[in-house]
Amino acid sequence: MTRRRVAITGLGLVSPYGADLSDFFERLCAGESAVRWMVTQDEPRPLKTPFVLCQGFEPDRVLGKPLASMMERFAHLGMTAVFNAWQDAALPRSAKDDDSDRSGWGCSWGTALGGLAAHERGARDLWLKGRERVSPLSVVMGMSNAVNAHASIQLGLGGVSSSHTAACASASIAIGEAYRRVRSGEATVMVTGGSDVCQSVSVVRAWEAMRVMAQGDEHTSAQACRPFAADRTGLVLGEGGAALVLEDWDHAVARGARIHAELIGYATNCDHSHLVRPDRSGQARAMRGVLDDAGITADAVGYINAHGTATPEGDPIEVQSIVDVFGARAPGLPVSSTKSMHGHLLGAAGAIEAVATVMALREQAIPPTAHLSGRLDPACEGVDHVLEGRRVNGLRVALSNSFAFGGSNAVLAFAATPA
Repeated sequence: MTRRRVAITGLGLVSPYGADLSDFFERLCAGESAVRWMVTQDEPRPLKTPFVLCQGFEPDRVLGKPLASMMERFAHLGMTAVFNAWQDAALPRSAKDDDSDRSGWGCSWGTALGGLAAHERGARDLWLKGRERVSPLSVVMGMSNAVNAHASIQLGLGGVSSSHTAACASASIAIGEAYRRVRSGEATVMVTGGSDVCQSVSVVRAWEAMRVMAQGDEHTSAQACRPFAADRTGLVLGEGGAALVLEDWDHAVARGARIHAELIGYATNCDHSHLVRPDRSGQARAMRGVLDDAGITADAVGYINAHGTATPEGDPIEVQSIVDVFGARAPGLPVSSTKSMHGHLLGAAGAIEAVATVMALREQAIPPTAHLSGRLDPACEGVDHVLEGRRVNGLRVALSNSFAFGGSNAVLAFAATPA
């Protein structure tokens, strides 16, 4: 089978820093935390926790009220990211605007929670407010495939429309499966990524019950998420969406598209050992798998965007798995977790981190793990932790790790395009 090259021609996001790609990456490199103290006022038991919100995002203004009214917030964020990436790729919004055959164009999307909030709202209406019925839009707002369905309809995509749910690896798997379709020639263009919204009361309470949520208050929340730090207390949840347009390389070149980077490898597997405990060997297999898939050696990798959630058990295991794969190279291999700044977006995590990794290659700069200086856990030693934003020269290949509950591991490999 002919293996086609896969170009990344579009990037788009809705982040706590806004939707501007350059500003997003500059603020990450500056170590600027988007974590804030969140207090809800409309619940019987108000939520009080460090959190990451996309403040100022107005879906009605961005998407138009008729379209936005049919979606839950995770789809608002996802569709906005899709439209932003599509515009960045300089592709016509409507199939009527060009003569392209879009039967081989598609969408692959990741989400862990989907429209859970719509169903939660319906339950509140029934059981707390005593209403007789729920909104007739509850089903379409709550379905996890809302983003890929709306994207396919709005952009006239007649190819595959798929959604992927694999906890924190959802978006990376969605991107990887889109990559495989373009690489094999099954698809010419794929828009892919992930979106999630985690501030549902039941979701936050569930994570609190597992005792993995970071501790903080209105004064300390900005530094609440401290991956790899000896004093880390857990993860910080958030919301957001990010999208990439993947395109057959020859097709992109023929239309004169700007190419941000190349997606060169993908690997996914299952630890098959425990439902929630990370597994060193499974993570190492995923990283070795992506090197094999990309046809590169460990020496070619110049940066890893780590999964790095700031949980006590997860961080050391990820570092150990990196050491297992990269051996003597590991102490000089730059590693950082941008979750320290934008939080853990669950099903969207792999997408926003993939965008950050592509930007690192494009801008030849590596964002740091914020709040780590002077705090490194000895159990997380063994790699080159990036403590401050770092300018680099000759960064050619970078990996993005996503390791999820259920034992789902996914790793993406990206390569810089020639200057």
